Amino acid sequence: MGDPHRIGVVGTGYISGQYLSTLAGHPGVRIAAVADIDAARAASVAAGIDGCRAVAVDELLQDPEIDTVLNLTVPAAHAAVALGAIGNNKQVYGEKPLAADLAAARVVLDQAAAFGVPVGCAPDTVLGTGIQSARAAVDAGLIGRPMSAVAVMATPGHERWHPNPDFYYRPGGGPLLDMGPYYLSALIHLLGPIVSVTGAGSRLRESRVIGSGPRAGERIEVSVDTHVTGVLHHAGGALSTITTSFDAVRTTAAPIEVHGETGTLAVPDPNTFDGDVRLFELGAGDWRTLAPSAGYVDATRGIGLLDMITAPAPRAGGALALHVLDAMTALLHSADQGRRIDLTTTAERPAPVPFTTPEQWR
Repeated sequence: MGDPHRIGVVGTGYISGQYLSTLAGHPGVRIAAVADIDAARAASVAAGIDGCRAVAVDELLQDPEIDTVLNLTVPAAHAAVALGAIGNNKQVYGEKPLAADLAAARVVLDQAAAFGVPVGCAPDTVLGTGIQSARAAVDAGLIGRPMSAVAVMATPGHERWHPNPDFYYRPGGGPLLDMGPYYLSALIHLLGPIVSVTGAGSRLRESRVIGSGPRAGERIEVSVDTHVTGVLHHAGGALSTITTSFDAVRTTAAPIEVHGETGTLAVPDPNTFDGDVRLFELGAGDWRTLAPSAGYVDATRGIGLLDMITAPAPRAGGALALHVLDAMTALLHSADQGRRIDLTTTAERPAPVPFTTPEQWR
């Protein structure tokens, strides 16, 4: 990479620790500055990183010594921070979603194109050995022509463990917008872009009770569907079925299964970077586990930013994030309107990640 790539972090909440464990001390990058609406929190984070300054958000966005802005703010601020970085000719990599709504996300990418700067966006878990080894198996023809996939995320609800779960049950929350980016990004890596969707949704109850923390026992209102399911029509002809639910106690389903003419792949949780990929071939007597064959080994959050500044095109890129947001938005509209909806975006299937050891990427 030559001289260390200089990163400024906006947002020093809980998730920042996971990113900084990957990026702080990496020889190819330097955390030059951090900013947060809580100045004391930013100062505390900066104190733990050699050569890092705690500054105001606007100062960081305008700082000529910053090459890339890592945007770890709340979703409602994603677009504003991204546009501030882009307007100062900086690259930007952010947490999911790309923006709080599709219109704002389009503006971010339009501005990035106008300024000629790349945009990256989580999730980058799909760049680990789990999803990438599954993709390598599909691409190698181990299941024959892929015909369909099934993705399942089912939990009894975040209020059982989260001390402030209100967001998950308000507009902009819900199981699809919360967890869907992991599953949809993985399905696009595996099967390619989506052309249309058909969705349905339901709500088990109108309120939830917080189960932990100082607000334990408090009842909160539910104003979104807490079970969303749908069919995704991929450009290559495959059909994916996705279910995301805060209304299920437990499931035995694999996080993702991909079915082809000659085999089925069981794919690990796309919310993690690794995990076993298992293959059941037509005529076989049992599953067999495939050795990891692709992806960043032992990756952690932040690998997508490293990939963005080193690869010819970001694999966890803005176009993919926009397409995922389009698909989720369309699923919710379809569930509300009771009809199939064509997507207005597309995204090229990102380039596969070759098998890359920690010694090669760290």
